[in-house]
Amino acid sequence: MIQTGNWLAGYYLPSGLANWQPVTVAFWLKFYDFITGNVMVRDIIVKSLILCSLMLTLYTPVAEADSSEIGRKYAEDLSETFEWVANQITPAVVNISTRVKVRRGIQPPDLPSDPFFEYFRDFFGEDFFDRYRRRPAPRGLQPYSMGTGVIVDRQGHILTNNHVVGEADEVKVTLYDKRTVKAKIIGTDPRTDLAVIKIEAKNLKPAVLGDSDKLKIGEWVIAAGNPFGLSNTITAGIVSAKGRSLMGGGRYEDYIQTDAAINPGNSGGPLVNLHGEVVGINTAIYSKSGGYMGIGFAIPVNMAKSVMQSLIKEGRVVRGWLGVIIQDLDENLAKSFNYPSTEGALVGDVQKNGPAQKAGLKQGDIIIRFNGRKIKSVNQLRNEVAAVRPGTRVSVDVIRNGRKKTLKVKIGELPSEDKMPGLGQRESQTEENELGISVDDLTEDMADRLGTDAKEGVVVTRVLPGSIAAQAGIRPRDIILKVNGKKVSDADQFRAALKKANLKKGIRMIIESRGIQRFVFMRAEE
Repeated sequence: MIQTGNWLAGYYLPSGLANWQPVTVAFWLKFYDFITGNVMVRDIIVKSLILCSLMLTLYTPVAEADSSEIGRKYAEDLSETFEWVANQITPAVVNISTRVKVRRGIQPPDLPSDPFFEYFRDFFGEDFFDRYRRRPAPRGLQPYSMGTGVIVDRQGHILTNNHVVGEADEVKVTLYDKRTVKAKIIGTDPRTDLAVIKIEAKNLKPAVLGDSDKLKIGEWVIAAGNPFGLSNTITAGIVSAKGRSLMGGGRYEDYIQTDAAINPGNSGGPLVNLHGEVVGINTAIYSKSGGYMGIGFAIPVNMAKSVMQSLIKEGRVVRGWLGVIIQDLDENLAKSFNYPSTEGALVGDVQKNGPAQKAGLKQGDIIIRFNGRKIKSVNQLRNEVAAVRPGTRVSVDVIRNGRKKTLKVKIGELPSEDKMPGLGQRESQTEENELGISVDDLTEDMADRLGTDAKEGVVVTRVLPGSIAAQAGIRPRDIILKVNGKKVSDADQFRAALKKANLKKGIRMIIESRGIQRFVFMRAEE
């Protein structure tokens, strides 16, 4: 017991207060008594000081001793979560194998493989494919692909990738309990690379479909599937990015990027959050070897649900159609329109008799809002339009000549792919002026051969490799219609327009390629 005066008698002080000067403590407490005369308050203060000292004395060494134990506990908790998720999702994951009838021109692989090799050929080296090719058998069904699917309801519907089953003549499904049953293709959708198949079986355990809009970058996810035919494989990683676009063109893409190991054979399998909910359908990887390199892509489950429901109900996907050719804005193109942002979608062309033309949209409009939602990119707008039921009237906000304008559009139904005007593939870009191109007048005969309705303009006949024009994507047979907003009817007007333009500040053109018009901005590097 430490005596610090009569008023402290009976208190045991820990080492934290033992070194205090008693006169100092006594002075301030007696001073407080002198002012207030409140002995009860004094006791409360003393007891509080003792409690604080005990906490400071005892807590720190314990915290240091337990730090490693706490870290180990966190790791064990995460491991147990992975185990729980694996147990939840595994019964819903199936192995899909397909066979095709041998026809002239079809060359199935020597061993069952995943046709996403063909679909995403740009992601793989050619040497990888050559190792596995062989001549087709003369007759009968041949193994074609292996992939993964996820059971979505007790009726036997299974969600997978189009590139897994789209070309198949026979589909078989192996369940987690080793049962093997034949499956029927309900519908496929090449534009999203999704498909729905169905099996007749009892005691199915469907997965729970989550909400991919709630998924956050950095969140833990688990990929389940059958990579290289190895059934019931689970890998873990995080969400690396959202809203990725890979192929472009007329496809509908909004990929989740993850570093969870995804390999050939995982196609069509689920990407799952730590609540055991499916948040994506594994679809593609970026790889130069054909195997895992830390970059995988999954279709968001919200998009997959919409496609799946349409395929089950109608056997096809019904999408909204606006009827415009759109392109993303870069800084230079945006400045040429005096537009202070790169967000939005620039209308490069308006299709004749389409919903957009009927509503008054024009070439050069910048769509900034669609159906009440802010538009940041072409990919977002494409997906937003597709999600609208045909016949629905929506508002579209555009920037036209620096001013905001709101239009009402009645959304149409997207025509089938064979009825859509093609964008075509870029050819190899192969002289004259600073731009590096040669042009000729657009004659009536040439217009017929090019299949264009344009009555005036100039046709690109040559493009110098590495030139400004080549870097901007201009190629032979392109038709230049306008330069800096003014029409050019022949080669002389085109050359005059170039002389007036300042290439260091930049030139904006409207160019028609295979019936589709777009904006092109070019500027010389200083």
